[in-house]
Amino acid sequence: MLETVSQIAQSVLNGKLIDRDEAMELINVSGDDVYDLFYWANKIRIRFKGRAVRFCAIVAAKVGGCSEDCKFCAQSSHYETAVKDQAVLTDEQVLASADHAALVGADSFGIVNSGRGPTRSEMETWLGPLLGKIAASGKTRACATLGALTPQTAEFLHQSGVRRVNHNLETSERFYPQIVTTHPYSERINTLRNAKAAGLSLCSGGIFGMGENWDDRLDMVFTLRDIGVDVMPVNFLNAIAGTPLADQPKLPPMECLKMISICRFINPCVELKVAGGREVCLRDLQSWIFFAGADSTMIGNYLTTYGRSPDQDHQMVRDLGLSWESYSDGPVMPASENPKLSRVTNTGRYNIPIVYEADVEFSDEQAAATLKG
Repeated sequence: MLETVSQIAQSVLNGKLIDRDEAMELINVSGDDVYDLFYWANKIRIRFKGRAVRFCAIVAAKVGGCSEDCKFCAQSSHYETAVKDQAVLTDEQVLASADHAALVGADSFGIVNSGRGPTRSEMETWLGPLLGKIAASGKTRACATLGALTPQTAEFLHQSGVRRVNHNLETSERFYPQIVTTHPYSERINTLRNAKAAGLSLCSGGIFGMGENWDDRLDMVFTLRDIGVDVMPVNFLNAIAGTPLADQPKLPPMECLKMISICRFINPCVELKVAGGREVCLRDLQSWIFFAGADSTMIGNYLTTYGRSPDQDHQMVRDLGLSWESYSDGPVMPASENPKLSRVTNTGRYNIPIVYEADVEFSDEQAAATLKG
């Protein structure tokens, strides 16, 4: 088995992308041989990504009250969780969070908005101007996590100065119906395609530990490679009380690290970011994420759960003899002083544009009639 891992690793180091059968070989690595998997994943990381690591940070600008039924999420209105009501941050709070993210070395700063997709009013009067200010400041990269995007909303974000969008696939297409039923997998794929067509960098990954199997994990990772994502977040389920996955057991640390390594073998050139669940699943082995092949992690808090203090993560990186790269691309100015969203033709749940959907109240009879039309 050690010889097999070495051969696959050498092939990757020489620029070859591994196939599904080779990935299955890596899954079969067990016992002490797993350390060799980590060793080679680290070699691949250094070869293609260098020794410096990156941080990113996020802020939940609008939290809770989400119409979607993602079974892992505390923000869903379908479940009784600690996040009971919708809350919105002020512009000042969001901009202060962005400044703090830049101060602690975050290469990217993402504004996260709960809900299936942004409305026109949110885009034009709130999110667009906010993201534009962050992009124009030049302190950190403006990133957006806003749910489903149409070609028009993706283009609007680019015109506002945004250069990266996060939209996770979460899992494989096969396992997805076990996790989400209120919007299709195809919508997630289309959002990534729309963002890429608009010139936006793609940040997309998923959550491990929701009850999926290794085939599901490989399906998702290979799909992300085929789409051509630039950043792949690796999240481990941090089960939230009140959600349908509340009793799902935490993944063991060594299994988490093995997943990181296999993701690195499959996607040698992406920024591999370990994000949600790092603290609760990896515990004392958090620093091993880099030895296992990751080159990026989230700094600070998550959407509805706490992370570690930035000082702890800074010390972790220094203790490993590594350093981090802060944002250095400079300001990105909006295309115009007051970007406007063009006419939207793509439709949402009720055969009306996604950007209008949250602005419209529908009775069950109206929704049924619209769907028929």
